[in-house]
Amino acid sequence: MNAKEIVVISGKGGSGKTSLSASFAYLEAKNAIIADCDVDAANMHILLGADFEKQEDFMSGEVAVISEDLCTNCGDCYNVCRFDAITKMDDFHKVDPIACEGCWYCSRVCGHGAIEMLTQKAGDVFVSNIKNNGKMVHAKLGFAAENSGKLVSQVKMKAKELAQNLQKEFIVVDGSPGIGCPVISSLSGAMVAVLVTEATVSGLHDLKRVQQLVKTFHIRSCCIINKADLNTERANEIEEFCKKENIEVIAKLPYDITFTKAMSEAKPIVEFDEKSEVSNLIKESWEKIKELARK
Repeated sequence: MNAKEIVVISGKGGSGKTSLSASFAYLEAKNAIIADCDVDAANMHILLGADFEKQEDFMSGEVAVISEDLCTNCGDCYNVCRFDAITKMDDFHKVDPIACEGCWYCSRVCGHGAIEMLTQKAGDVFVSNIKNNGKMVHAKLGFAAENSGKLVSQVKMKAKELAQNLQKEFIVVDGSPGIGCPVISSLSGAMVAVLVTEATVSGLHDLKRVQQLVKTFHIRSCCIINKADLNTERANEIEEFCKKENIEVIAKLPYDITFTKAMSEAKPIVEFDEKSEVSNLIKESWEKIKELARK
């Protein structure tokens, strides 16, 4: 049985995407593998009480390393580096690994074989036990590291393996905000995209952008409008857009301070106050999302 992959995304940060993803994860923990693909700013593990049971290095990209013994201090590498990654020392040259782009130019011009290109550690991938007896795959991108799209792919691959081995029906993915490489990687292979937006001008603008991306993948989508009651005019505009795009608006969540209180205690809102209006709406939304994924 192949797990049904549900990806929660938004065109912008701060729309409530991770809060909703964590709630869905909490509700379906026993029947799903959870994947946090927001690797540039991963934080869902805090809400789900991840224990970081297993860790493996994520290796990606290359960095130049100059041998002090072989370097003759000729300066050829320094002269060709366009990223200001090489510094002149008294007796040799040294590479700043953060500034180095791994382009290989310095190693090719070095006539003394003093420069080696080494694969670098770009982050960590974790498999954790979480609340409600669930499993979660998440990651942390290294400081100043790139290739976050590749790291997302690694997280998703690990989540699929776990779902297959443990016979889980769903994979719940918290995607990155925006429409860049990490989001594209998050959407690859998904069955349903849950588009989270808010009733603002920027919320509608970025919803249009992310929907255009989703359409290229031919993925079924639905929409949740967060804090819909703060600007009913914008909320109505979002509904009109969704109607034109044949996107079902499965929930219009009201502004609720309980969200903030739940975050301050590192809990999904459906755990913090399971009987609140917002929690009930989220539960109803999740049932609709599962129905859509099962079609």
